[in-house]
Amino acid sequence: MLTDINLRIAPNTIQQQIIGKLRQAIFSGMFKPGEKLVEAELCNLLGVSRPSVREALRSLEAERLISIVPNKGPHIPILTWEEATEIYKVRALLEGEAAAIAAERATQRDIEAMRVLLEDFGKAVCRVDTVEEIDSTTEFYKHIFRLSGNRIIEEMIHGLLARINFLRASSMSLPGRAVISFDEMKAILDAIEKKDSEAARLAAVHHVEQARLAAYESFKQSQLK
Repeated sequence: MLTDINLRIAPNTIQQQIIGKLRQAIFSGMFKPGEKLVEAELCNLLGVSRPSVREALRSLEAERLISIVPNKGPHIPILTWEEATEIYKVRALLEGEAAAIAAERATQRDIEAMRVLLEDFGKAVCRVDTVEEIDSTTEFYKHIFRLSGNRIIEEMIHGLLARINFLRASSMSLPGRAVISFDEMKAILDAIEKKDSEAARLAAVHHVEQARLAAYESFKQSQLK
């Protein structure tokens, strides 16, 4: 098991930190699909008790980032390309609709807030900080979903969020993809600012499709290793 990421944590809000550290390790590729997670090793890496690790693993299982099989223990599930494709199709539908509605409802204050989030993403791209790229992208889209006012869309995306971010980490691992992603997100925001619902929808769908193609390239490369 690789240990190139510092997983030790501070004592405050310990459970959320454990979950966050393990989630970060999964997104970064420290733990590979199909790899078994050994509780004793995780305790040593994190510097926490076994009950704390077990509780965190149950939370990550609820997010479908890990699977816990009776008599075999926790492991990182293998996300097939067919499953990934289904997620991208759902994303295109939901994010396209949310962006279209956001274009109708966004205020100048909303636009300014999203500009800040997009700038955060751009800074993360310059630093080649994958974790921050994912976090800032997630926040950018959360704002769009809130603007849509559609709680069902938010709930559905929330249920897919961990797997979406896993795929984001995969697609953004390709050289140059994060820079292109920035331009695509900027196109979505520009359309929202212009209150052009159809352009916002098309920009959002285009962004998802390009992310799918990038993730597929990453998937093919991983199959060759």
